[in-house]
Amino acid sequence: MAETDRSRAFTKNVKRIVVKVGTAVVTGKDGRLALGRLGAICEQLAELNSEGFEVILVSSGAVGLGRQRLRYRQLVNSSFADLQKPQHELDGKACAAVGQSSLMAYYETMFDQMDVTVAQMLVTDKDFRDKDFRKQLSETVKAMMKMRVIPVFNENDAISTRKAPYKDSTGIFWDNDSLAALLSLELKADLLILLSDVEGLYTGPPSDPNSTLIHTYIKEKHQEEITFGEKSKLGRGGMTAKVKAAVSAAYGGIPVIITSGFAAENIAKVLNGLRVGTLFHQDAHLWAPVVDTTSREMAVAARESSRKLQALSSEDRKNILLDIANALEANEKTIKAENDLDVAAAQQAGYEESLVARLVMKPGKISSLAASIRQLAEMDDPIGRVLAKTEIADGLVLEKTSSPLGVLLIVFESRPDALVQIASLAIRSGNGLLLKGGKEARQSNAILHKVITDAIPKTVGGKLIGLVTSREEIPDLLKLDDVIDLVIPRGSNKLVSQIKNSTKIPVLGHADGICHVYVDKSCNVDMAKRVVSDAKLDYPAACNAMETLLVHKDLEDNGVLKELIYALQANGVTLYGGPGASGKLNIPETKSFHHEYSSKACTVEIVEDVHGAIDHIHNHGSAHTDCIVTEDGEVAEIFLRQVDSAAVFHNASTRFCDGFRFGLGAEVGISTSRIHARGPVGVEGLLTTRWIMRGQGQVVEADKGVAYTHKDLPVLKRTEAVENGC
Repeated sequence: MAETDRSRAFTKNVKRIVVKVGTAVVTGKDGRLALGRLGAICEQLAELNSEGFEVILVSSGAVGLGRQRLRYRQLVNSSFADLQKPQHELDGKACAAVGQSSLMAYYETMFDQMDVTVAQMLVTDKDFRDKDFRKQLSETVKAMMKMRVIPVFNENDAISTRKAPYKDSTGIFWDNDSLAALLSLELKADLLILLSDVEGLYTGPPSDPNSTLIHTYIKEKHQEEITFGEKSKLGRGGMTAKVKAAVSAAYGGIPVIITSGFAAENIAKVLNGLRVGTLFHQDAHLWAPVVDTTSREMAVAARESSRKLQALSSEDRKNILLDIANALEANEKTIKAENDLDVAAAQQAGYEESLVARLVMKPGKISSLAASIRQLAEMDDPIGRVLAKTEIADGLVLEKTSSPLGVLLIVFESRPDALVQIASLAIRSGNGLLLKGGKEARQSNAILHKVITDAIPKTVGGKLIGLVTSREEIPDLLKLDDVIDLVIPRGSNKLVSQIKNSTKIPVLGHADGICHVYVDKSCNVDMAKRVVSDAKLDYPAACNAMETLLVHKDLEDNGVLKELIYALQANGVTLYGGPGASGKLNIPETKSFHHEYSSKACTVEIVEDVHGAIDHIHNHGSAHTDCIVTEDGEVAEIFLRQVDSAAVFHNASTRFCDGFRFGLGAEVGISTSRIHARGPVGVEGLLTTRWIMRGQGQVVEADKGVAYTHKDLPVLKRTEAVENGC
């Protein structure tokens, strides 16, 4: 987790790539070519070739493919009596000779379909002992690169003088992994990718559930810690050979990635700088400390720190929040400087205006955040509050009390202020926390996390709040259903859906913010214009901003609809109409009612009445926040009772749907779920309950030893309980 983004920055300058595919990738379990898998790899290489990359392929698989073909030939040419006799092992060199022609025929056929020319390059260990050969090899490959030809290398096992190809590891190279490393150095490649049948290098055998993927290999740390499993049953190498080859190339100055050839687009992901597989680099020890932190270790540390936090007094927990508020204000200039860097980078990258708007920490934002934290600190302590009290029997009392959930994983969007709100709520509710913010806010999130964790006393520890720095770490965290208790994704519909489909951990949140304002025929016109304008313009990028304006049909005739439209258009709002409004208002028709603009744009539609508005909201809304503007109390009650959304308002802007504005202090998000918490999720939504029983030695004895009373007892407020000595 401590690895920085510098570890994958080298991919920006890559031009010449060596890709090695292992036997387990090239062939299936039956020894036949894995056509689909190999075709996908060829397609990636052809695309790189067309983009101007210089691609060199090193391919294993000839021996395995030849063995499969010769076994078939042996079977066809054998009598029944021959088959009853013990079958001799096929000659490996004969297998190589037969398989190589078949393998190359496939590559030629596949690449030809993509208008790419390939060239077969068979070499032996002996060849590389000749300086003239090495010089000529470099010149030949250079000439092919100019013509966009992809050379396909393989060791020429058929004529190799190596006595036992599967056991002899002597020489300049000893298998195709080491050949790939040698070629990378010899041909001055910028990157070597070794494709395997597993995701990368693990701390132990990949089949062992306790093994974890090593994202960056640090020789000083990992060479003594790794336990290798069995080598590949199809090829000669296995992970031991790959690591040896990778270390050799990496310390010769060639970055190496070991990753899966089974996963689609892995080569492209590597070149895009994504953290895929295991990286070997000569500077790896500078990027990450020798002592690294795994996803599990980070989650466990957050849980342990949360228990220390819960053990503190209510006053001590309150003081932590006050210290954080003070620290934020004291570091405002530093925070603003880091935020400016994020904003400038986002603008330079050409991000959408709505995303940049979320990213900006406007003047006064730090003061506002500090004020909300202080408000949260002054709230009644939510931990250990007695919610119900029952006398089970004489002298046996049961209490239902509030309790922290445990460890939360929050994946949130580009808004850096969300980090502060979420962290303060986690501390107030006694929960451990893992945070993954948007990459666009990387600098802002890092400084905010540092300021907050530095303010947490050592008795609790800064590990109470962990900051996840890479998107690629999320899948590992989503597997930790025994350590993480709740996931709250704040982002796109796609993000929320992906997380829900990828974890056993309960997920709380909302996918879209399709918020409606319905203006009824009995509205106060000036009020309607104020509410509609505020709901759209106060913060267009917010999830509680109006995305659809619904208007009663009678307002078209009396001119109110035109006034509402003018109020929006005069402030730069782009309008799209539904089938009933686009023609009448002369505006483009919307492609979908279920669309979150998150910008100065919205949809307008005309409806029959309040029931038509309710039906429209149920059919096209996201159950987030919806509002009615009307002076008719009966119509308002129909709307408030029947609209099935997390928040439903009468004569008030949808922008009020916010944890701070609700008096919750802050929010971790807005939930449209119907289980646990709904609407803005503050401290209460981050709590569960547990049962505390106090007795005097009572036993059950098959329910004969106790006389049940089940009598409700009064619940005292915390201050009353203290005064009474409870």
